[in-house]
Order: sequence, then structure tokens, then C-alpha cells
Amino acid sequence: MKDMVSTEGYFNINGLKLYYKKVGSGRRKVLTLHGGPGMSHDYLLPLANLSSYDMTVLFYDQFGCGRSDEPAELSKFTVEYAVEEVEGVRKAAFGDEKVYLYGSSYGGMLALAYAVKYQDRLKALIVAGGLASVPFAAKEMARLRSELPKDVQATLDRYEATGDYNNPEYQKAVEVFYKRHLLRLDDWPEDVMKSLEYAGKRRVYPVMNGPNEFTITGTIKDFDITDKLSVIRVPTLITVGEYDEVTPNVAEVIHKQIRGSQIKVFPAASHLTMWEKPKEYLDTVKDFILQH
Repeated sequence: MKDMVSTEGYFNINGLKLYYKKVGSGRRKVLTLHGGPGMSHDYLLPLANLSSYDMTVLFYDQFGCGRSDEPAELSKFTVEYAVEEVEGVRKAAFGDEKVYLYGSSYGGMLALAYAVKYQDRLKALIVAGGLASVPFAAKEMARLRSELPKDVQATLDRYEATGDYNNPEYQKAVEVFYKRHLLRLDDWPEDVMKSLEYAGKRRVYPVMNGPNEFTITGTIKDFDITDKLSVIRVPTLITVGEYDEVTPNVAEVIHKQIRGSQIKVFPAASHLTMWEKPKEYLDTVKDFILQH
């Protein structure tokens, strides 16, 4: 992000101060939604490079995430509340302009939920390692987990039986899954680590998701909008890594439900493809936006 013009500040949305970073000043407006739920925008910063192509790229930390305020009531820790927040941010940042909405992981699910309700505010939709059904995505992650080495599975089972999710041995076993299906790099970038650290400090991830990526016990555990996706008519791109924790099977379901959507599977990549295949990934997203 060196040499890129960026501004940062806070939007006041639904009585909360939400941190944002805006990069570039191009004609095409790109609004990005991070995952978790509970991460921060930092791991998405490779997308700031889109600003070189006449695009304005807006990042923000969702409610209770990163540098943003948290609702006082836990009853607001829902996808429905988050959809209205996205609409508030779009209005605050861009007024009546239509945007290209990019959602990563849980942010992809949020982007789909937003499109079901507000697609008239969109030029196009990009779903990156996203999901429409938490139960189906969880089932797929259970399949990936069953392919881990037997001793790793045994460690996971042992500590889950007692709910000891913070045990160092358990965390080490979880890391084996993450190194296969979250980010297949030996050294994890600082921006990724920052997002993970924020998720660990705040309440959103444990309340909405659960103890880790493949143990979803939070408020989103039954969320499923698969049967509503067919109403989406805006141009849609679905990206997914070959080894993604939110698997290509999950991406395929979304692709089948949204008429005319495009799907791109990145070989030898996992969930955070923007870090594993930076040039190819950016080119794919950039070309799609420029086409629409």
C-alpha cells in the first residue's frame, strides 16, 4: 500500500463508530467485507492494489471487530443486523452510487445476504471463499478434518470432549488444519496475524462462530440462504481455493443457484488466496470488475 493515497476515519452507523480505510479515488467503488465473523479488514489489504485501475476501495471493520465499536446487546450479533450495517456504510461512503461488493469467507455470506435484500444497490458481486449455508460448509469442513493425520484427529477429539479449546496441544492440532486449508504459506503475513489477533481479543468470533473455523457453535450455526440465492441477478464472481476450508463444493452450490455467475477455482491455494496467489488473484478480481 505504499504510494497509494488512503484516508481513514470512522463512520457513525446505528450509533456505533466503525473504522474505515479508503484507498484510491477511482470511478468504480469497491466495498469489501472481511470474514470471521470477528476478524478485521487487515488481511484483505492486498485488494488495495485495485485502486491502480480507476477504483476506490473501501475497507471497514464490522461491528465489534478490529477498531470498531461493539453493540451493547448480544441480540444484535446477527447476519441480519450486519446486512443493515453494510447498507449504512455504503450510504455513508458513496451516497446513492452503486458499488461492487466483495465479501471474503463469512463476508461472502454477508455479501450474499446483502444482495438478496439490496441487489439494486450493486453493480456486481464477488464472493471469495464464501458460503450460503453454514450447516453445509460445516459438513464439508468435517470431511476435511477427517482427512487429517489420525493423531491430530485424536488430539482434537480429546480436548473437544472436555471443551478445553484453549489447551496448547489442541491449538497445535488446529494449526495443522489451518496450514492446509486456511493459508498454505510457511510465514503468515503481518496483516493476516493482525486480523487473527483482533478476532482473539473481541467477542464477535466466539459469540457468532465458535471456538475455531471448523467448530461452529455460535449464532450463525443454522444460517442458510441457499434457497434465496436464485433471486440474485447482478453479475457474480465466485472464487475459491482448491484446498479451501470453505470447499469448492460449497462454491459450486452458490454458482448453481445464481444464474449466469462465474466460478474460478485456484489450484494449490486455500482460503486466503489473495496472499497465496497475489497476482493471479488480483487480476481475476480486477478483470471481472472492469468487465462490469
